[in-house]
Order: sequence, then structure tokens, then C-alpha cells
Amino acid sequence: MTAKKVFRIASVVIFMAVTMPASSAIVDPAASQSNNSPRTEDPRGQQLLQRLEDIKGMDKSTLTKVDKKELRKEVKDIKKEMKVIKGGVYLSVGAIIIVILLLILLL
Repeated sequence: MTAKKVFRIASVVIFMAVTMPASSAIVDPAASQSNNSPRTEDPRGQQLLQRLEDIKGMDKSTLTKVDKKELRKEVKDIKKEMKVIKGGVYLSVGAIIIVILLLILLL
């Protein structure tokens, strides 16, 4: 490899290392003004959020151990369903490394 190619590779890696954390740290001012709970336009999503708020506001000191376990399970299920409704693209660390390696090889 020539020095020019090594310099190009190093500059791409440094550029990606600097810009990736910055792009993920962008904050929407409208979202930060709300009460920090996720919002969705889907009616089912609204129902799930309302149920989570109800569970959060419950007095759990009077519940039995079995009831508390059922509530925890329900919260987990609601959160899983919210992830499905919300969608989104998630990249693992391995996928990011593969993308970086492909960029290095193609440049």
C-alpha cells in the first residue's frame, strides 16, 4: 500500500469516528419539551402508552408477588410491542465494523 492510500483510509476512519457519535446526539427540541415519554401517532401505540402510564401510577405496595410478576411481564410485552410499532433501523457494532471495512476496501 502506498502512503497516499494509507492516508485516505486513516482520514475516512477518523471522519467516521468523529461524525457517527455527533449524528446520533442530535436532539429534537420539540421532543425534549414534552414529558420525556415516547409519543406515537398510532392509536394502538397511544393505548399502550396509556396503559404504561396507568401501571406506573399504580400503588404496587398492596399487590401480591404474583400480581407484581404479572405486571412486570405485561410491561415487558408492551415495550416489545412498542418497539415493533416504532420500527427503526438498528445497526450493531459488528455491522458498523463491516461497513467501515467495506469502505476501506472500496477506497
